Amino acid sequence: MSTTVAPPRERKRETLERAVVRFCGDSGDGMQITGSQFTNTVALYGNDLATLPDFPAEIRAPAGTLPGVSGFQVHFSSSDVYTPGDSVDALVAMNPAALKMNLSDLKPNGILIVNLDNFQETDLRKAQMSTNPLEDHSLDGYRVFPVELTKLTRAALKDLGLDAKSMDRCKNFFALGMCYWLYNRSMETSLRWIEDKFKAKPQLVEANRTAMRAGYSYCEATEAFQITYEIPPAKLSPGVYRNVSGNSALAMGFVAASQKSGLPLFLGSYPITPASDILHELSGYKNFGVITFQAEDEIAAITSAIGAAYGGSLGVTSTSGPGMALKTEALGLAVAVELPLVICDIQRGGPSTGLPTKTEQADLLQALFGRNSEAPIPVLAPATPGDCFWMALEASRIAIKYMVPVIVLSDGYLANGAEPWKIPKVSELPEIPVKFETDPEGFRPYRRNPRTLARPWAIPGTPGLEHRIGGLEKQDVTGNVNYEPLNHERMVHLRAEKVAAIVEDVPDVVAAGDPSGDLLIVAWGSTFGPVTAALRAQRAKGRRIGHVHLRHLNPLPKNLGDVLMRYDRVLVPEMNMGQLVMVLRAKYLVDAVGYNKIQGKPFKQSEIEQKIEELLD
Repeated sequence: MSTTVAPPRERKRETLERAVVRFCGDSGDGMQITGSQFTNTVALYGNDLATLPDFPAEIRAPAGTLPGVSGFQVHFSSSDVYTPGDSVDALVAMNPAALKMNLSDLKPNGILIVNLDNFQETDLRKAQMSTNPLEDHSLDGYRVFPVELTKLTRAALKDLGLDAKSMDRCKNFFALGMCYWLYNRSMETSLRWIEDKFKAKPQLVEANRTAMRAGYSYCEATEAFQITYEIPPAKLSPGVYRNVSGNSALAMGFVAASQKSGLPLFLGSYPITPASDILHELSGYKNFGVITFQAEDEIAAITSAIGAAYGGSLGVTSTSGPGMALKTEALGLAVAVELPLVICDIQRGGPSTGLPTKTEQADLLQALFGRNSEAPIPVLAPATPGDCFWMALEASRIAIKYMVPVIVLSDGYLANGAEPWKIPKVSELPEIPVKFETDPEGFRPYRRNPRTLARPWAIPGTPGLEHRIGGLEKQDVTGNVNYEPLNHERMVHLRAEKVAAIVEDVPDVVAAGDPSGDLLIVAWGSTFGPVTAALRAQRAKGRRIGHVHLRHLNPLPKNLGDVLMRYDRVLVPEMNMGQLVMVLRAKYLVDAVGYNKIQGKPFKQSEIEQKIEELLD
């Protein structure tokens, strides 16, 4: 007998500029790990990227239900990426609930990979579906690939001696292997990660590696997948890059500020979503002299940081909106005693507990005015995950130079999202000079620097520099407790003038796009990405548009009023009810138009473009 070996099927390889992939399933399905691994792989390949992790607030929502759906989206490209993507090219849904919650974002004719094993009658009931979408033709507009992920994973691992539950927990790596094949990416990075992650349990190392290889081989062997996709590397500026999230960048920025200032870094923090990762990250920097303190509540967290600043450290505290409310009295104390302190508010949906795992920008007015009496505080806001590093440095520099507390307003999208970040050289970091008062001759605790109005930083225990500390009003220059009306008015004005003087350190704004024209978009925080992408697209259509992105929100840049006057209309997109637009209208008497989104999700590029066209057409 003779046999004929069939030649291997030739697969079509299509080159794309960009792709958006989303993994979704139960919290226990490992979607965050899967998405992170895919992100790291495309980052190492050289693609520009942006990510959008999305996970439920419930720690243990019932499996298969709508509240328990977790997702991770990554947008990667051979050109510049500004957003995690408006719509999805490929969706991996591990159960009906994940499909129901995410299908609306999948492009027409997009790739849909579903775990066929989880589409039984009970699964459909949990997802509140009356019919099976795999059978009722509701998915006819997509390229659907029903795959028995659970069954195939068990078959691949049957000889490893694992129980069914342990084998099922590997199915996310089967799906990851499929996506590596689909987008022509090597598995090596994830194979090394698995080996390091589970090195104490060799059986799990072998199981996850085998499952991922099985997913890759399944696509290679099946006739269902006829096309693979190639997204070439992006042309990034030369340098060393790493993938970084906003919270990681903040942590590294504070360590860099500590090193540049020569001050020990102290973080006093109470765990709260989405700020907790700052505490987690900084706890790993003990070798850099970093001290982290997990306090019993928000009040203890900020007051411990104030105490650390009093003792000569760079004091930092981190929280989210509800924690800011609890820190309010101590914020006033930091204003009154005039000590350097940085407060990181990683904003989330509210009010109250609200949407703890979703993003929002609704703490701006709280940061500007949310304290009793007159208690002005400088406010900064990073624009991208990587920019969080620079904002940590800038906040630390201002706090030390002017002896003031400084608020950094990040948000959930920046905190958890990631992008390639060019690691700066030490020579590129700003200097942060520190001068402690040491001479007792003529020492007065509230004698001010004539330019910055900063008072001396006198470390307790320094001979001859004993002075009062506390929240009672101080007498100008002496620092003694004082209730005189005119003294109080003078101290209120001095504290306000000191914050206003920071404007000399705030760079003038330069509008991106057209320096004058039909429309100026003024934005802050994480709206930077979609606004930038929309600006480029609309200017390519011939529209005369500029974009000012504010990183200093108090004080505002001194030339902002002049820039606003150069445009016929002003648009202010915000993830709130219109807080910055209220400030701009009041301060500059400009007829700014707000565009507001309060859905726990970042703006899409298409939404900004639609609003631009609505205003200009």
